[in-house]
Amino acid sequence: MMQISKWAGVTALVAAMVAGGSTAALAVGPAADQQLDGVIAVAGNNCTWTNARTSANAPSTLTVDRTTINQPGGNLACDGGITAALNNDPVFTFDDAGGLAKTDAIDITGKQSFISCRYKATNIVWNRDGDTRKYVNQAFTATKVSGSFLCPGSVTTAAGGASMLFH
Repeated sequence: MMQISKWAGVTALVAAMVAGGSTAALAVGPAADQQLDGVIAVAGNNCTWTNARTSANAPSTLTVDRTTINQPGGNLACDGGITAALNNDPVFTFDDAGGLAKTDAIDITGKQSFISCRYKATNIVWNRDGDTRKYVNQAFTATKVSGSFLCPGSVTTAAGGASMLFH
């Protein structure tokens, strides 16, 4: 049987999944290819994807295409028995002078065993990492939209708990 404390870590994944990022830094340049790679570790489990498509290159306002993250069109994979799927196409806006990005909404469903939880976070703010296109989250809270009674009503992701890398 799944431990509730482990599920709390899984729900943090749900709140931050789309915002995962690579540990590698990538400077903006002419080779930008309108893609987003992601990695996030939650409760000892890793979830990753590569080459999710975006509608433009950062710092232009862009939309992330969830079909290029979710399987079967994307390669989102998690260890530890967790599966996840993005339910929306998040829009990112950038303030290069301020070194910030903002996401309108992230709506994610996470599943482990027979338990499914759906969470939504809005107006997430990200800090740019130096002169790269890697962004690290400011703390945010995602609210439960639907799912099992075992799912917490909300989940807070600490600052630095998620990152994203546009390339």
